[in-house]
Amino acid sequence: MSIKEEITKVRDNVWEIPSSYKREMRVPGRIYIDDEGFENLEEEALEQVANVACLPGIQQYSIGLPDIHFGYGFSIGGVGAVSTKNGVISPGGVGFDINCGVRMIRTNLTAEDIEPKIKELTDTLFKNIPSGVGSKGRFHLKENQVDDVLKYGAEWAVDHEFGWDDDLKYLEENGRLLDADPSLVSDKAKRRGIPQLGSLGSGNHFLEIQKVDEIYNEEAAKAFGIVPGTITIMIHSGSRGCGHQVCSDYLRLMDKAYKKYEVTLPDRQLACAPIDSHEAQDYLKSMYAAANYAWANRQMMTHWVRESFEDVLGQSAEDMGMTTIYDVAHNIAKKEVHKVRKSKQELIVHRKGATRAFGPGRIEIPKEYRSIGQPVLIPGTMGTSSYILHGTDVAMEETFGSTAHGAGRVLSRSKAKKEFTPESIEQTLRSKGIHIKANTRPIIAEEAPGAYKNVDNVVKTSDMTGIAKLVAKVSPLAVTKG
Repeated sequence: MSIKEEITKVRDNVWEIPSSYKREMRVPGRIYIDDEGFENLEEEALEQVANVACLPGIQQYSIGLPDIHFGYGFSIGGVGAVSTKNGVISPGGVGFDINCGVRMIRTNLTAEDIEPKIKELTDTLFKNIPSGVGSKGRFHLKENQVDDVLKYGAEWAVDHEFGWDDDLKYLEENGRLLDADPSLVSDKAKRRGIPQLGSLGSGNHFLEIQKVDEIYNEEAAKAFGIVPGTITIMIHSGSRGCGHQVCSDYLRLMDKAYKKYEVTLPDRQLACAPIDSHEAQDYLKSMYAAANYAWANRQMMTHWVRESFEDVLGQSAEDMGMTTIYDVAHNIAKKEVHKVRKSKQELIVHRKGATRAFGPGRIEIPKEYRSIGQPVLIPGTMGTSSYILHGTDVAMEETFGSTAHGAGRVLSRSKAKKEFTPESIEQTLRSKGIHIKANTRPIIAEEAPGAYKNVDNVVKTSDMTGIAKLVAKVSPLAVTKG
């Protein structure tokens, strides 16, 4: 029997997999997706939501978000929150690109200000911020410095004059997880990370110049410093080879650990260990170190974005108002306090392809935004809009303060290359007035907008279900890719 036949509709755009679907399920699954998205959703992704519901210590629901699609262990667009008393930690709930995330920078520039220089700006950004598979950063990190990057994250970058002290106020976790332990990161992971610090990477990672096109919530936009017609810059990148290696190292460890601790799993890709075990604690502290690397990485790229604008436009970054709006992580597991059955509990929240979307009043949100809720950054694809939303009380009640993280793939890279050509994509982008600079030709086809879900539907579903509310839409003017 198809899993979809077992699923019931709770309300518009919200679906439930009953805990009776599998004997091992400890909680139901909840999926936030519109009717069309549900119809087209792979059953394998739904099975993964049900599988996550089998994890020891999982609370309330296993969650699939509006951009859900099939992944490793957890679906991408998946959330699982486990009790710190009897739960487990699963690297599959974070994924290989630890702290892949998005940084957004505001400016006081308009499209008219940069239009004469847009090609030069694109070329300069492409030159100053390395991209592509195995790309190396401009900064030559010494071997004895990598532990400091892993320990201090964006603080390390700012201390080395990559950006401003004020940037740190507007980063999730202020750009540093305090429990990171570089000694638990393998030498191989460090060696992979050393040459790549300060680089964009490949795949769906990008750097984009955008224009604020539409405001949906004037009060929130004002609080976030978002002005119609002004230019923003979005950076989407993660922990590069360092994070990938950390995940690979600990997946091997967890494959032995779950058998050792006699944890019954419906899918080996959910390999895990009890939270209080040394395997789980070592993974968390190593994963936090990779997350810190990612925040340092985006911080350095922020600095070079500012330098590039200064070089091309002949103004200081301060005069152009190039301040950080916010920086969010998409792949991470962290200790948080949430209400479960009306009582506050300490949980480890796994978010994989999911954005934290804390509602108003949470102490973790910068005080300037606290009355509104956390800024939520949801990128589209090259050639489509991206969105700024804010977190809500509904998200706190239903999804552990989480919402979607992007458009979500519908075609594999190989299928995308068969269906689209770089030439056709470039032509389409040119017709929309969008400049593109990519490291290789195939990546343009792999990252075609048609290879992804409709981001407009994803954010509309987030907004309609209340797990994040729309603030503004930004549209691309130029994009650089790996």
